[in-house]
Amino acid sequence: MKNIKSVSGGFFIHASLIFVSLLSIFPFLWLLSTALKGPDENIFQYPPVFLPESPTWANFKGVWNQIPFMLYFLNSMVVAGFTVLLNLILSALAAYPLARMEFAGKKTVFYATLATIMIPFQAIMLPVYLIVLKLNMVDSVNSFMGYLGLILPFAVNAFGIFLMRQAFLAIPKEMEEAAFVDGCNVFQIWWKILLPMVKPTLAVLAIFTFIGSWGEFLWPSIVLTQKTLYTLPVGVNDLQGMFSANWRFIAAGSIIATIPILVFFIAMQKYFISGENDGAVKG
Repeated sequence: MKNIKSVSGGFFIHASLIFVSLLSIFPFLWLLSTALKGPDENIFQYPPVFLPESPTWANFKGVWNQIPFMLYFLNSMVVAGFTVLLNLILSALAAYPLARMEFAGKKTVFYATLATIMIPFQAIMLPVYLIVLKLNMVDSVNSFMGYLGLILPFAVNAFGIFLMRQAFLAIPKEMEEAAFVDGCNVFQIWWKILLPMVKPTLAVLAIFTFIGSWGEFLWPSIVLTQKTLYTLPVGVNDLQGMFSANWRFIAAGSIIATIPILVFFIAMQKYFISGENDGAVKG
C-alpha cells in the first residue's frame, strides 16, 4: 500500500513539473512558430494554428539583412562579457573579507549591502543617469565612454556579494590556515585557494549576470543615442518601428537574440553539478 501511494505521489509531482515546464516554454515555442511562418499565413487567425503550414527560414534571413544584426550582437557581447567579468571579480573581492575576516562594523556593512537588494534599479535610475552624464560616460563623447556607461552601473551588486560570501563560508577554515602555514598571503589564498573551490558558485553568478545584462533593455535605451552602439534588445525593439506590420521579423530577431543565452547556459551547466569541494578536507 505504501508503495502504491509513493508511486502515485511521485507520478503527480512529475506530472505537475512537466505541466509547469510546458507552460514556461510555450511562449518561446509560439515565438519560434511565428518566426517560421511564411508571408501567406495569417499569424493572428482564430482559432490560432501552432504549426506552420510551410516552414521557412526567410524571416531569419530577412531580419539579418535589414538591420546591422552582427554589430548589435558584438555590442551585446562586449557589454555582457565585461559585466560578467567585473561582477565575478568585484563580488568575490567584496565577499572575501565579509566571510573570512573580522573587522569593526562587519555585520553592519553586510546587512547594509544586503538591504540594497530591496531597492529596484528603476528607483535609482535617475541619479545613476545623472552621474553617468557628469562623468561623460555616454556615447556622444566616444564609443569607449558609451560602453563604460552601459557596463559600470551593473559592475557589481548585492546579490553577487551575498552569493559569493555564502560560498566562501562553506569552505573549511583549515584550508586557509594550511595555506598561511605554507607562506601564502591573503591575496594568494583568495586567488589560488578559495576561488578555484567556488567555481560552481562563480558559474551560477556568471549565468545570472549574463542573462540580466544580455536582456537589459531599459538602461541602454535611455543612455544610448547612436545606433552603432545599440545592444540586441534595443536593436530588436527597432524592428517594431521598421517592420510594424511584420511580426515574423520581430519573432525571428527575438529568437536569434536568445541563442547566445542558451549557448552560455549550456557551456556553464556542468559547473552546477560539479563536486570540486567534495573530499577537500577529510576526517
